[in-house]
Amino acid sequence: MSRKLISIAVLAMMMLALALPVTSQSMGEVVPPIIVHSVTQAERPIEYETTRLVVENMRELGLEVEHRAIPWAQLIDEIWYSRTEESSAADRPFQMTHWRMVGRPERSDPDEFTYNLFHSSVRDGGYNFIGYNNPEYDALAEAQRVEVADKEARLGIICEAQQVIRHDMVNAYFIHPLTPQVVNTAVFNPDSITTQAGIGVHNFWTWIGIEPTTDDKTLITSTTSFLNSFNPLEIAGDAPSRVTEMTWDRLMRINPIGVPEPWAAESVVWEDQLNVVVTLREGMKWHDGEDVQSDDAAYSFEAALAGTMQTKDGEERFQPEAPDYYPFASNVANIEIIDDLSLRFTLNTPSAAFETSSLAKLNLIPKHIWEPIINDLLTQDDADVDSIQEEIPIGSGPFKYVAFDVNEFVYLEAFEDHWARPNIDAWIMNVLPNQEATLGQIQAGEMNFLWEWPGDPGVLQSIVDDNEHLDLFSAISIGMNYFAFNVRYAPFDDVTFRQAVAHTIPQQFIIDNIFNGLAAPADSFVSAALEYWRQCDDLPTYDFSIEGARALLEGAGYSWDDDGRLHYPAG
Repeated sequence: MSRKLISIAVLAMMMLALALPVTSQSMGEVVPPIIVHSVTQAERPIEYETTRLVVENMRELGLEVEHRAIPWAQLIDEIWYSRTEESSAADRPFQMTHWRMVGRPERSDPDEFTYNLFHSSVRDGGYNFIGYNNPEYDALAEAQRVEVADKEARLGIICEAQQVIRHDMVNAYFIHPLTPQVVNTAVFNPDSITTQAGIGVHNFWTWIGIEPTTDDKTLITSTTSFLNSFNPLEIAGDAPSRVTEMTWDRLMRINPIGVPEPWAAESVVWEDQLNVVVTLREGMKWHDGEDVQSDDAAYSFEAALAGTMQTKDGEERFQPEAPDYYPFASNVANIEIIDDLSLRFTLNTPSAAFETSSLAKLNLIPKHIWEPIINDLLTQDDADVDSIQEEIPIGSGPFKYVAFDVNEFVYLEAFEDHWARPNIDAWIMNVLPNQEATLGQIQAGEMNFLWEWPGDPGVLQSIVDDNEHLDLFSAISIGMNYFAFNVRYAPFDDVTFRQAVAHTIPQQFIIDNIFNGLAAPADSFVSAALEYWRQCDDLPTYDFSIEGARALLEGAGYSWDDDGRLHYPAG
């Protein structure tokens, strides 16, 4: 539906709302209280303030709404890991939450979001924690994956997928952040800092290429979130992902302009649309000194595919041991070891994004360490790889682990045997949930690279203006901030209700006054940073309008009682 048609429809419903009484003689039950989650104000003031604002606006619809702010680690447990189809309120894991998907290099291809955020196959253990189930959308997500020969045709499918998600409003996208980072250029050569498309300067290429200007070759940064774990088969959040991409190699990596290129692979050769031969670099070592070989590369995918059949609701379902990575390996039908350094992947179906979303996504893991672990897990009920934490994780990447405490810090050293040995000797990330502490450390020189800032971006600009040794870098992110709705049950199982809530989000006010202009408007899971994949006409719009939201609800049969409380449609 075009923007013009939606505007006319909203106008018509607004006129209808003015003509009809506010209450109805045949109203349904009152809409029960709604809880909207976010992180705490201390951890991420921007997310907290945005949620508080939207909650206040939702109350204007006649809803009883509670803003529940909890620490990020607890939020992950309540939103990501607690999924249910139960209908009783006590069993509901969440109703609505502020959420964010961060920019990662492998997300330069839209497949990861197009498929893994919304496909029904990943409702129980993958990214689709909102419970979305739409066969029409599933067909689109699958079709774009196999459209290999015609890029324009794939663009058309992805645009149609964006249309469906925007209409169904399962996630209310409102901004793509401009990621502000502050670097001490008295410590590092600014010309050696790499800006990656859709990511910013806090990226793998900066970590290995940044050049110290003094004898101190230690990069010190921080995160506001606890680090959860360092596990090559788990996606534990943004900050841990920054660490795992440096400590575990991948067959390919996304280069600074957003294109996959060989990394641990010396070559990647497609024999046809289903078969690709990968040859590893010679001489690679694991951090424990063992050789990296083709059976390790093969096992990295086999581990992601491992799992057992579980009985649920009277039927058997496959339960992967590594649910975070299973979707990225699931199209692999067979892996053939050719020799010590070469292997052949055979796919089930052609995949336009296989290099980006699989070869550049999965971490290479040492078979001699992980095969016994996975085999043991397969004998246990309800156990998966997320529960595993090595005392000192072993990868083959350009940095290796020295020490860590997931609640306090991680300390990495350059791996001397790596072909891309970093220019710095050490990389340290400290956990600093307190924003004042973060600002104090970057100004005092105790930190020299501030890559994560969830507070007011204007504060960083002021600090940089007052300090000649600090420079501010920013770039529009592939990631996005949004409100996620659990569509498993009422009221968020109703598309009209979700669309009405979308009208309560004052997008431009949030950009101007909460993000201080350091954000771009979002209306899709595909970022404006990916210009090619955003060539889509007339995505549905949901301008901020309390009146428009009320008109949508009334047009769908919702009504208000004499106390202004919103009721479901009759029946």
